[in-house]
Amino acid sequence: MSINSAKENIAAVFGKIAYTAFPSECSECGNRIERIGLGSTCSQCWEVAGIFSGAEVLCRKCGRDRPTQSESCNECASLFFDSATAVGEYGGSLKAAVLRLKSEPHIPATLKNLIVKRLRALDTDADLVIPVPLSRTRRFERGFNQAEVIARLAGKALSLPVDAYSLTRIKHTPMHRAGMDKKARERTVEKAFEVARPKLVTGKRVLLIDDVLTSGSTASSCAKILKAAGTESVSLFTIARV
Repeated sequence: MSINSAKENIAAVFGKIAYTAFPSECSECGNRIERIGLGSTCSQCWEVAGIFSGAEVLCRKCGRDRPTQSESCNECASLFFDSATAVGEYGGSLKAAVLRLKSEPHIPATLKNLIVKRLRALDTDADLVIPVPLSRTRRFERGFNQAEVIARLAGKALSLPVDAYSLTRIKHTPMHRAGMDKKARERTVEKAFEVARPKLVTGKRVLLIDDVLTSGSTASSCAKILKAAGTESVSLFTIARV
C-alpha cells in the first residue's frame, strides 16, 4: 500500500468515527441523517436526487440533454473525449456528496452503490482507468485526490487496472469558479497536463475519472494530451454533471 493510500484510509476511518460519535444533520433539509452510509444527506433527500435512470435523452459525447433526437447535442464537437457518463445531476445530495469528497477521502455506501450500478451499466470497452490528476500544490493542501478515490472504486467495479501516475498535472491552476465561462475554463487548463509514461497509455482505451463535469474543459485537456501520446480512446465518467 502506498503512503497516499494509507493516508486516505486513515482519514476515512477517522471520518467514520467522528460521524458515529456526533450524528450530523442533513446538509440539505436539516433533518437527522439516519445512518452513516447515507453520507451528508438524509434518505428523503437521496430519494429526490437527480439520479439518471438510463432512460434520459442525453448527448452520448458530453452527457447533456439533447435538443433533438440525434446522438449529439451539437455543442460539444470541440471536446477531445469520446463519451461522458455521470451518475446524475449536480445538485442536492449528489452535490453535497461531491463537496464532502473534496475534504474526506471516503465514498458513503449509498453513493458507492450508485456509482457501481452506473459503471456496470456502461457500454465500455475501456482497458485502463485513469483519474484526472491534481497539481502537487493542491494535492499537498488536500492530502489526497478525490478523482483517484473514485477511480479505485471504478477499477474494482469493472475489474480494470488503475493508473494514477501516467497522467500528471504540471501546472498549478486556479480552481474553476461557478461564474467562469467555457473560454475562461479552457484557458486555465491549457498546457496543464503531461503524460509522464507514454508507453503505458499507447494503444489503450482509457476510462477517465473525475468528480464533476461542468464545461468539459479539464477532461478535454486530459483527453487531448492522452491521445497525443497514443491513447486509442478516452471515455469520461463522473459522479455528477452540471
